[in-house]
Amino acid sequence: MRAFASTARRRRGAQIHPPVSQLPLFDFTGWTLNVLRRILYLVTRTQVFPETPEMLKLRPDLPVCYVLNERHLSNLLVLDHECRELGLPAALRPLRDPAFTARRSFFFLSRNERGRLVPNPRSDHSQLLKSLVRTAVADPRFDVQLVPVTILWGREPDKQDSILKALFAETWQSVSTLRQLFAIVIHGRHTVVRFNAPISLRELLSGKTDASHAVRKLGRILRVHFRRQREMAIGPDLSHRHTQLRTLLNTSEVRKAIADEAQSKSISLLAAQRSARDFALEIASDYTYSVVRAFALFLTWVWNKVYNGVEVHNFERVTAVAPGHGIVYVPCHRSHVDYLLLSYIIFNRGLMVPHIAAGANLNLPLVGSILRRSGAFFLRRKIKGEALYATVFVEYLHLMIDRGFPIEYFIEGGRSRSGRTLAPKAGILAMTIQSFVRSRARPLVFVPVYIGYEKLMEGSSYLAELHGRPKKSESLTDLVSAARLLKRNFGKVHVNFGPPLALAEFLDAQHPAWRDEDSNAQAPWLRSVVDATATVLARSINASAVVNPVNLIAVTLLSTPKHAADLRLLQKQIEHAQYLLTETPYAESIVACDLPAGEVVDYVLRLDMAERHPHPLGDMIRATDQQAALLAYFRNNVLHLFALPALLACLVSHNQVLTRQRAKEAIKGIYGLLRAELFLPWEVDQLDALIDRTEAALSRRGLILGDSQIAILRAPSPNSEASPELRQLGEIIRPTLERQFLTLALLQHHGSGRLTRAALEDATHLLAQRLALLYEFNSAEFSEKLLFANVIRNLIDAGILRLDDAGLLCFDERITLAAAQTELLLAADVRHSIQLIARAASAANSGADPAADS
Repeated sequence: MRAFASTARRRRGAQIHPPVSQLPLFDFTGWTLNVLRRILYLVTRTQVFPETPEMLKLRPDLPVCYVLNERHLSNLLVLDHECRELGLPAALRPLRDPAFTARRSFFFLSRNERGRLVPNPRSDHSQLLKSLVRTAVADPRFDVQLVPVTILWGREPDKQDSILKALFAETWQSVSTLRQLFAIVIHGRHTVVRFNAPISLRELLSGKTDASHAVRKLGRILRVHFRRQREMAIGPDLSHRHTQLRTLLNTSEVRKAIADEAQSKSISLLAAQRSARDFALEIASDYTYSVVRAFALFLTWVWNKVYNGVEVHNFERVTAVAPGHGIVYVPCHRSHVDYLLLSYIIFNRGLMVPHIAAGANLNLPLVGSILRRSGAFFLRRKIKGEALYATVFVEYLHLMIDRGFPIEYFIEGGRSRSGRTLAPKAGILAMTIQSFVRSRARPLVFVPVYIGYEKLMEGSSYLAELHGRPKKSESLTDLVSAARLLKRNFGKVHVNFGPPLALAEFLDAQHPAWRDEDSNAQAPWLRSVVDATATVLARSINASAVVNPVNLIAVTLLSTPKHAADLRLLQKQIEHAQYLLTETPYAESIVACDLPAGEVVDYVLRLDMAERHPHPLGDMIRATDQQAALLAYFRNNVLHLFALPALLACLVSHNQVLTRQRAKEAIKGIYGLLRAELFLPWEVDQLDALIDRTEAALSRRGLILGDSQIAILRAPSPNSEASPELRQLGEIIRPTLERQFLTLALLQHHGSGRLTRAALEDATHLLAQRLALLYEFNSAEFSEKLLFANVIRNLIDAGILRLDDAGLLCFDERITLAAAQTELLLAADVRHSIQLIARAASAANSGADPAADS
């Protein structure tokens, strides 16, 4: 029966097309294609529609020409094979008619129609199609049957149950040769081939005499046809890249920037347009659901390998505002895992994955493609002098915000190497606010997100950078070498979603007339609002911190002289820290660790973040130099939560006896700098009540001996157990105070108008390194240059420092007052060491030209 059917098919083919032996072979056929076809069908099984050639209702008196959408050899081989199997006219044989002859009976609609941002119908159409149309226009008797053939490698993405199948299923995105090869290997046995009903070229022309216009019309009809076929098979095209970028390049702002680019660089308008298109392709995401789903499956496996769990807190805050609002997720930036983890959480809870602003350094081969298809859009680190690029990026961001796509970016810019929240970089935040003010298409909310780790994958590289090794650029080699991390245990990850910040309401409070103001990026009101928003978001991230066992060990064990403590005393210090978090709450969004102190220690030991040393008089817990350096990162994660209790503990411990009023004055004197560095939430007029509450909590723990009658604060007796406990509590904040005091002391010894900002940053950084080496004061993060840059920036913002016209730092007697307040909080030996090294550095440079300092 099968042999008869094959014979019948051959006969039906002979009625339509001349015998094969009478026709010259197309020059790309022959034994090479036969071999390739046989190899292809070792891994390919097809489901063909229609099942019989009669269902196509081909006319035997007209030639047949097949139309394929994308130019891939595999598609052509499948077409050729299935034509043979069905007994249809061969696609690789010449097309012949008394009025027309061609060397083949097929053409590709375009070179890569799905991958082109701005297709050019005049140049993209097949030469065969143009020849057919010209012949039909010239000869009214000529006609040909166009048979569109749809070939789909793989089924609908949301029916894939494995990473590879989901990743390489049919999508709307452009397909490279390599990706097509993977699709064949993975999905070859589930290939769909659909021969569509023939289209009469004569009927399509409908008497048109303009060949070029007819070609464009026919191209449009065929593109629509293939699009509908694909929609029917895999759903509508939701690709942001294809639905948005043409609109982007046609905005008035981009068109003007293109014209300015052509004029300023003396290039043609076409060249400027090409640059704009290249920038758009470089920037834009290429969101692909199949890739996102495959990535989610892959990340599920990764998280299960490296983490003990991912705990999510307060996600209901997002689901409550998601309907009807545009969302901008603003997480802290501690690791490359941040954006993967956050997208994973959002996707698995049923919300759309945000489009993530990623640094161009991550646009690596393969990695960049996967991230782009997962929703990442890329931003160059430096865009100064690239006006066209900047305009394209701003308009792209505006388009996403205007159309309601959720967005994610890190206001800190880069990853924090120290563990504390970095000073915000307002660039992309300013673009966001400007975009909202410009259109106000829908309400916009910022969602601060705190991500807390118990162990960092990048811990070793951070330490190396803090010790002076240059930051290493990301590479594929690093990605491959990171695979070994899958064998290690990184504890749990905590993700806490803070209270959303409604932008319109915030603008109303900051600048009530914002709706009537100019949205120009340089408008003074807008810049001040951006700075205020950045500060509020940084504070909100800090106010959403999650305290984990590693944080508790870090703030307690690092406060001991040699990073070692008796187990019993360490547990008691942990209990002090937990009590203070409960009795002096920082914010409602804080998630505390309620594990018993003994379990906290055991947990951290299992993570290999500290060591237990058995001893007859009681076990000791100790951190090696490497462990201590890593623990400093996790202390800094929660340093702001203990800032006020630690300040008060410092004061009382180092002064033994002082009045309550003097303590408050000292704290208020240093609070401005400390608030700016740690993004503390309280206003100065709130401090009195907060200090009273903190004092009461410390008194209940027996760490401060207060006398309400004479308003005196006393430290416990030096011989008591509480005395070292109070001192260790104060040690939590000591590195921060030392850093500030070193900066102030260096300014005092050099004098006003003697240093540039850059020179002061370099000097403080180098002196801190020297101080750490000579006196073993702190871990490597103590001398991080960025932290000193923040101290200097805070002094300028507070008005204590100012830059003169020559770029030199000037100050008055307020420097002495600030230094005196800080000095009150440090031990005598620490103050002496800092003063000594600052004086030596100043003397060494005393004969130098001030301008040379820069």
